[in-house]
Amino acid sequence: MKLAWLLWMASVLPPQASDSLCLSTTLYLEARDQPLLGQQAVAEVALRRKDTGLWGDSVCSVVTARKQFAPTLVSPSTDLDNTEAWARAVTVALDAEHNWTLPVGKRREVVPGATHFAALDIAQPSWRTGYQVRTIGDHTFFDLMATSRPPYRD
Repeated sequence: MKLAWLLWMASVLPPQASDSLCLSTTLYLEARDQPLLGQQAVAEVALRRKDTGLWGDSVCSVVTARKQFAPTLVSPSTDLDNTEAWARAVTVALDAEHNWTLPVGKRREVVPGATHFAALDIAQPSWRTGYQVRTIGDHTFFDLMATSRPPYRD
């Protein structure tokens, strides 16, 4: 599957299906080589951003906001051809969306408060000095809205 085709498909689907497809695509592109917990954390960041409304009012608008997530950073001709990784991304996305429908106190949060993440060995965003919530796999998760919090403990 080509990224451009998936994004086109998301543009014609009903909102819930569209958001699920956009989140799955983002998980595949951003975290297919990360542990399950890392994929859950990436999904959580996208869903939290949607809730804030600062990056868009749907998951698709959040993950396709300019230079925020992989769907806008990689070529539209990118092939999503690892079917096992795709199936896992879809499962994680659907589970994350279900979890996010729960009341705030009942949700399982992997990276509480995180609104950003980066693979610091390949990217050095200007906000990398923000509050670090947790590192999972190659990604470090940040809460850029925090004033201060104790570090996350497993």
